[in-house]
Amino acid sequence: MVGRFAPSPSGRMHLGNVFSALIGWLAVRAADGRMVLRIEDLDPRTQRPEVAAQLIDDLAWLGLDWDEGPIYQHERGDVYARALGSLDSRELLYPCFCTRRELHAASAPHASDGTYVYPGTCRRLPREERIARLVEGRAHGLRLLVPDAGTPNAVIEFDDMVYGPQRQDLVSEVGDILVQRSDGVVAYQLACVVDDGEEDVSLVMRGRDLLGSTARQIYLQRLLGFPEPRYLHVPLLVAPDGRRLSKRERDLDLGALRARLSGPEPLLGRLAAAVGFAEPGEALSADALVERFSLEKLAAHREDIVVDGQFLATLGGRGAPMG
Repeated sequence: MVGRFAPSPSGRMHLGNVFSALIGWLAVRAADGRMVLRIEDLDPRTQRPEVAAQLIDDLAWLGLDWDEGPIYQHERGDVYARALGSLDSRELLYPCFCTRRELHAASAPHASDGTYVYPGTCRRLPREERIARLVEGRAHGLRLLVPDAGTPNAVIEFDDMVYGPQRQDLVSEVGDILVQRSDGVVAYQLACVVDDGEEDVSLVMRGRDLLGSTARQIYLQRLLGFPEPRYLHVPLLVAPDGRRLSKRERDLDLGALRARLSGPEPLLGRLAAAVGFAEPGEALSADALVERFSLEKLAAHREDIVVDGQFLATLGGRGAPMG
């Protein structure tokens, strides 16, 4: 088994990121597998070496080691360009001139990951108009044609290791897939698939908010000739009002948590207890939790995990309880 950490250096890891990293690491180590560390810094705004270095230090502090990497996406432009060239040579790509505002006005967001169903606006442009816009120098991204309804790969089915059988209709639920943004940056979906394929990743573990991305990635894997990994999505850590934890909540990032705790064991034990791998109050290292990993227990905890004052107070450590 080959798994991967794939953090984005947009800010300090928060409690939810730690939970996902822990579960993925345990799944791979319990199977005597190999871990790859990939820094997802395609966006120029996330190419921040100091933040990436902090992410690496935080993973080391947690005891979540890796066997290969770090691999930086911003250094792999030639690899992504070859993948785009392969798709373009089969006439599967076309320029999309739609702005973000136009996309938002034309469609309701996808229920699971907030992306928008593309209505096919630029797919229907006459060839002459498409050429004229390109000659004018109009900013444009690149979209990948999804199959027509009723043809192979129009509907993608897969079995998630926690959430079970999944099915997505690419035509009605996704639309043509953005593979390169108008600023020239390769889109996440393509880069993720290429990296996983070239790094021989066989287990993709991440939060359930990315469950809706999986069908798009499987479609790209099939087009590019990569094997399909297994998928393991986990519940999110959410605030009492149901909001997903984010890097904006500084009292829940690893800077605040490391200042409070003398070591990672109380934090790892508390997160493990939330999915039945530990008893409440146990403080355990990552290594000690490997033998506790249970896919059956994880699959029994599909509901999101509420992080409130009581949850945080059980961490112990220095200082007053957060909440």
